[in-house]
Amino acid sequence: MANESPKVARLAAETVSTAATTAETVAAKTTGFADAGTAQLRTAMERGMEQATKAAEGSFKAAQDFAEFSRGNAETLAQVAQTWMMGTQDLGRQAFAFAQSLTDHALEGARAMAGVKSLKEVAEIQASYARGTVDRMMSETAKLQEASLKLAEQVATPVTQRVSLAIERATKPIAA
Repeated sequence: MANESPKVARLAAETVSTAATTAETVAAKTTGFADAGTAQLRTAMERGMEQATKAAEGSFKAAQDFAEFSRGNAETLAQVAQTWMMGTQDLGRQAFAFAQSLTDHALEGARAMAGVKSLKEVAEIQASYARGTVDRMMSETAKLQEASLKLAEQVATPVTQRVSLAIERATKPIAA
């Protein structure tokens, strides 16, 4: 047995040495796998952060564009409302002036009728009054119609421009 002792010791030493080498190899490979996994995870996280940042920037820009467009719509609406108010006030003044001129014309006709001495004079005054009234009605109606169309154009133009811009933006491809 004395003979076998050095052999057992040598086998034990070789086994321990092999176990140590195996442990070192396993540890090295495990560390390598861990390092590789960590590197892959880091790369994946960095890519994810880049994509999230790009998406957030895109969303922020879209929100800014929407706010700017909405502000433009509000400004256009305010401009249109102001134009409409001033235009309708002007139309109201023109209509009032027209009504006043018709009243004045009617009073002139009544004064002229008050001093008539014959039926022929009544017919002449009545014909003159009717002709004058029709002429004034045609003239003033044309003026009011022209002013109304001009107002409608002034109000519709900015709205049409905003609608065109909205359609242009809606049909424009989204930038990647």
